[in-house]
Amino acid sequence: MKNIYSMLAVFFVTLIWSITNPKEGFTCFLEIIPAIIGILVLTFTFKKFRFTNFTYLLILVHCIILFVGGHYTYAEVPLFDYIREVFHQSRNNYDKVGHFAQGLVPAMIIRELFIRKKVISNKSFFNFIIVSICLSISAAYEWIEWWVSLATGDGGDAFLGTQGYVWDTQSDMLFATIGAIVGLILFSKIQDKQILKI
Repeated sequence: MKNIYSMLAVFFVTLIWSITNPKEGFTCFLEIIPAIIGILVLTFTFKKFRFTNFTYLLILVHCIILFVGGHYTYAEVPLFDYIREVFHQSRNNYDKVGHFAQGLVPAMIIRELFIRKKVISNKSFFNFIIVSICLSISAAYEWIEWWVSLATGDGGDAFLGTQGYVWDTQSDMLFATIGAIVGLILFSKIQDKQILKI
């Protein structure tokens, strides 16, 4: 439980930092709301289903990515402005980190749920189904970005964050797909070891 409390402390400290004098208040709200909804869901389901500490750690990292994007807006994260200048990139690519995590972290959440709840008996399509679900989540998020931008006009443009890149939506979904695949390749054994300890 100590690890859980430590992660919660980091979550709330980073959340408070994120909402303190953000670049754009409305964009900050839009970017951090998934993390807040996530923590509420995890809190209400904690007694019924407790994830491994490794999965909680990945969720925390994803929340921090959201909080940083919310504080600065994804198009203006200072470190990635610096990277853009050093490597002569045409845009601030912090949003690609966010979309990579948007694939990787849900993949590990879904994987743990599938294993522990015995959702899929035939393991032949196990990873394919997980990656497909992550791609669906990414596509749904792109729809939300689009709807918010249409509904709010200029207020939603920072949330949409295309930075003039015509293929931004497609590349966001690609990065989420890559994130899901990388997560399954790199972290499945680590997650399996923790699941066995439950």
